Amino acid sequence: MRRHFFAYMSRMKHIKRWALMRNTWQEDIAQHSLQVSMIAHALALLRNRRFGGGADPERAALLALYHEAPEVITGDLATPIKYFNPGIRSAYKEIEGIAARKLHSMLPEDLQGDYAHLLLTPESDPEWPRVKAADKIAAYIKCVEELRAGNDEFARAGESILAQIEALDLPEARAFLSEFLPSFRLTMDELN
Repeated sequence: MRRHFFAYMSRMKHIKRWALMRNTWQEDIAQHSLQVSMIAHALALLRNRRFGGGADPERAALLALYHEAPEVITGDLATPIKYFNPGIRSAYKEIEGIAARKLHSMLPEDLQGDYAHLLLTPESDPEWPRVKAADKIAAYIKCVEELRAGNDEFARAGESILAQIEALDLPEARAFLSEFLPSFRLTMDELN
């Protein structure tokens, strides 16, 4: 029997982010998911080394890797639309759930249990707050890079996203922003 799960997942590279904004470079959900995975992993490590432990870095990275998976079916709905009102937000969550279940059904039965927590119930995982923080940090990095390239279109988005990160009140997110984010404002020559 043919299984389409990984063919769908490979289409992540075709789903563009930030569709309502002028971009100096286009970002897709595959690129975004990789960056979110790396950041979520780092946030979990920071939690373990500096802020009381209890995090699972590999689990955080894996959840982050699949956090946009339903968008291979739904596409990326722009944040201002997605959060326009509670009705739209609720309807979109339902659509994402349907898409996640469809993807999950594309796996062989003997693997479905292994993917259920990644596709169907990721929000129930203890690592989910770090994945959400990593998602916001990656979006903020995009804003910083766009602003650095002279694209003022991302100024207000950057302010809003930074406020959202701060509201999460995760010490590991604050540490990441303090220690790693300034480097994103440097040129390659300055990094060297």
